[in-house]
Amino acid sequence: MGERKGQNKYYPPDFDPRKHGNLNRYHGTHALRERAKKIKQGIIVIRFELPFNIWCDGCGNSVATGVRYNAEKTKIDMYYSTPIYEFKMRCHLCPNHFTIKTDPQKLNYIITSGARRKELRWDPSENEQLIHTPGMVLQKMNEDPMFKLDHEMDKQKAYEKSDNVPSLSKLLNVRSEWKDDYNINIFLRDKFRIQKNIKRADQRIANRLNLSVPLISERSDDVKIAKSLFKNRQKPNSTPIETLKKNIKRNSKIYAKPSKPPSKSPKLIEYDLSD
Repeated sequence: MGERKGQNKYYPPDFDPRKHGNLNRYHGTHALRERAKKIKQGIIVIRFELPFNIWCDGCGNSVATGVRYNAEKTKIDMYYSTPIYEFKMRCHLCPNHFTIKTDPQKLNYIITSGARRKELRWDPSENEQLIHTPGMVLQKMNEDPMFKLDHEMDKQKAYEKSDNVPSLSKLLNVRSEWKDDYNINIFLRDKFRIQKNIKRADQRIANRLNLSVPLISERSDDVKIAKSLFKNRQKPNSTPIETLKKNIKRNSKIYAKPSKPPSKSPKLIEYDLSD
């Protein structure tokens, strides 16, 4: 269906793409239609889902979590680099309007007017749920060492009340007895030094061969296969050009060796003149 979107649009004869740009600007409308009727005021209409149960102040009815409304979304403030949005919507049971805004600091929503939150909160620790530490507590723990110590002591007391504390404490004690920071540090530094030397050697090979891909570690199987392939290979005595020169010299008369030259002093013939 996507390939027909551009074909089903009617372009009038007086449409000029350099002047109008697109059909929405030609007709004087927005791509979001009625949702963007207040776009000049910084308001856009979206579908908003209630994050929690609320009581409407207009009719007094309870509105459950997950009910969706057409809400006017507006940017009202900034929390550091995170924008704070406000959503205004009308109750589906009465003409009352209520507004909800985001709270990036506490990762939550706040009802500003027209309704109140239905309190259904409980202690997560009593319900055996995961306890999420708020952002303010984490920030204070980083800034105040005493507050961090108190917070860790409270967590330690909570752990001591559980049933698994004896086994955990024994394991911690055993680990603390055999812990040797000096030897661990030496082991890690030696291991890191070996890895760094291997990387440097691989980088030298890659630079020499002008390789842009990372080299993998050498395996013993590859070494054995390479040795077996080059074991029976004979090294050539000469290059092909030298072999060609030898053949030419062997078959050519120009390069033939000259015969034994005659002696410089000719041998005299002796005659017997006694007769």
